[in-house]
This record gives sequence, structure tokens and C-alpha cells, in this order.
Amino acid sequence: MKVIKYLLVGFVFGIVLTKSEAVSWYRIYEMFQFQSFHMYGIIMTAVGTGIIGIQLIKRKNLKDIKGLAIEIQDKEQGSTRYWVGGLFFGFGWALVGSCPGPIFILLGAGFWSVGIVLFGALLGTYLYGVLKDKLPH
Repeated sequence: MKVIKYLLVGFVFGIVLTKSEAVSWYRIYEMFQFQSFHMYGIIMTAVGTGIIGIQLIKRKNLKDIKGLAIEIQDKEQGSTRYWVGGLFFGFGWALVGSCPGPIFILLGAGFWSVGIVLFGALLGTYLYGVLKDKLPH
């Protein structure tokens, strides 16, 4: 039954991203060229929603679906890794015109060439896992 709930949320998320044009390569291109506010508006809405949600969880001591307290760990100190990771993520996003979520949405919409992008994302994730202990954190 849990799987059905997760699939339903995934389908709704995919529909919302598709209808808002957040999966459009042209919208992403416009964003990185600073030609349109559209994607920045979507991102700022998501960040604002996240901030409000986290504050509600912290201030109201909300519990998860199993009744356990939700604990949000503080981030470790060090900004270099966040900057480097963010740059890699942004460069990849700019190069392929898609971040991880829309990869699956575009595959579901029948854009099979995005399979190459998915393969690259999985390969990069695997390589990070292999090299993680050798990288500066």
C-alpha cells in the first residue's frame, strides 16, 4: 500500500513539473541565460515552501507517519564542499538541461535520449561513492 502512495505522489509531482514547464529544456536554457524569471520563480517557491515546512516541523515538534519525532540534524561546518557540490550540480544541469527529477519525467514522456543523461547521472553518483573517501570533505 505504501508503494501506491509513493507512486501517486510521484505522478502528481511529475504532472506539476510538466505543467509548470520546469522540465522544458528551453525554460532551463532561458534561466541560465538570465532571460526569464520563470524558473527562478519556481525555485524560490520551492525554497520558501521548504523553509516554512522545516520551521513548522521544528516549532510544532511534529511527528512522522509512524508517530516518531522528526529530528533534523544540523549541517556540518565547512562551506567549500557545498560550493563545489553546487557548482558540479549546476554545471551538469546547465550542460544537459535537466536536473535529476525531470530526467524520469522526460523518460516517462517518451524522450528516450534522456536515457543517456540518466546513465551519466548514475555513473557520476557511482564514481562519487567509489571516490568519496579520497575526496576532501
